[in-house]
Amino acid sequence: MAAHTLPDLPYAYDALEPFISRQIMELHHKKHHQTYVNALNAAEASYAQSTTPRQRIALQAALKFNGGGHINHSLFWKNLAPASSEGKGNGGSLQPGPLSDAIVQSFGSLDALKKEFNATTAGIQGSGWGWLGLNPSTKRLEVVTTANQDPLLTHVPIIGVDIWEHAFYLQYLNVKVDYLNAIWSVINFEEAEKRFTEGLSSSKL
Repeated sequence: MAAHTLPDLPYAYDALEPFISRQIMELHHKKHHQTYVNALNAAEASYAQSTTPRQRIALQAALKFNGGGHINHSLFWKNLAPASSEGKGNGGSLQPGPLSDAIVQSFGSLDALKKEFNATTAGIQGSGWGWLGLNPSTKRLEVVTTANQDPLLTHVPIIGVDIWEHAFYLQYLNVKVDYLNAIWSVINFEEAEKRFTEGLSSSKL
């Protein structure tokens, strides 16, 4: 089995400033995500060598936590882009198209989505993730949350926002709402639309 590796960021560490600082991005990517990758590789190696059901069951928590951390963060980095409001990129800019139409259909407007998403995500007790997900049954967009590093399995993930303190505390301290308001300026809606159209056409739906 090939070892998991830390994916490169598709932009510089300071590219998301002023909304997410270089210091946060470097620590988040090089330290936190790398730790999940290392621990996942170690857990999978131990699992491959385990010989009893008891040993395999004992490894499930480490596989879920670190595997989820790797999956979620790999999505998160692509989910962000330098801000169009700063003249740096396409971050925060939702263009007319299938995703925009679906957001209006499900929430009424982008502002209404942001309001519901931020309120729901800010309400997470402890650490977790806020998601805009595509419901595979109804084909509608919904706001959902997952605890800790659990990956989103009930929906197709369209946008995921890390609400662990390491994602924002150095810049926004304990004010999650300020972080949630700011991150919309660096959301890569082009990437989100790509996930959305792929999700709609997926044979798994």
